Amino acid sequence: MSEIVNEAWKKYLVALQDHPLRTKAITAGVLIGTSDLVAQKISGVKKLQLRRILLLMLYGFAYSGPFGHFLHKLMDLIFKGKKGNKTVAKKVLLEQLTSSPWNNFLFMMYYGLVVEGRPWGLVRNKIRNDYPSVQLTAWKV
Repeated sequence: MSEIVNEAWKKYLVALQDHPLRTKAITAGVLIGTSDLVAQKISGVKKLQLRRILLLMLYGFAYSGPFGHFLHKLMDLIFKGKKGNKTVAKKVLLEQLTSSPWNNFLFMMYYGLVVEGRPWGLVRNKIRNDYPSVQLTAWKV
């Protein structure tokens, strides 16, 4: 069994080298879909919500994978030539202070509007309640 896993891992690493953006997009889609499937099973649903899984996979494929790919390319430019633990810590800190809040906000918007099909007003109120520091008053639609 471990030979199969090792071979699959080698092929995955080759795919990352040959087609990094596509590989990361597919990986993000598969991971988010798998995690939602597991979450639904753990929560005890009788029938899996396939639409939800597919919409989350679309989010991972179309946004999360590509965003992560280009974010880390940008980080490599910002910290060009620098390596080591301090550089890794700076990258993590920069990512957590900049893109992480944006990604959380965008995911909540996508999940509420697209996956759950809720109206804008309900999604805006949910975000306001969960993240009181986020100002959405200028976004009145």
